[in-house]
Amino acid sequence: MPTVSVFRLNALRGGYLLLAAGIGAAMAPQLLVQGPDLELMQGATLSMLCAVGLLAVLGLRYPLAMLPLLMFEMAWKAIWLLRIAVPLSLDGRLDPSFMGTVDACLIAVIFPFLIPWRHVLDTYVRRAADPWRRAA
Repeated sequence: MPTVSVFRLNALRGGYLLLAAGIGAAMAPQLLVQGPDLELMQGATLSMLCAVGLLAVLGLRYPLAMLPLLMFEMAWKAIWLLRIAVPLSLDGRLDPSFMGTVDACLIAVIFPFLIPWRHVLDTYVRRAADPWRRAA
């Protein structure tokens, strides 16, 4: 398996830092201050986002091991943009209350450039899967 350059690892660390700092600055204070007063889904969403932010801190130390976190972040943001924001925009119903989320989702456009895709392919597609049961 080819190795990932130190430059690429440090670029990944920058992505994790951006993710952790962004969530830490934007979401964590709201969760900490409003906590039990939040509506059910808003509280659940903020809790999950704060968990992603905390896990992103691990990416600073283990950038390759935490790649699934960046892929999850790209996936949910792409799904939200394609299924929620774009249809609302095409219908002329994308109001300013959605724009903060749109902006936060668009930050993820840098992640595909940071991710070492050859490593992802080798690790998650080409490599043999973990066993489902103990060998007889």
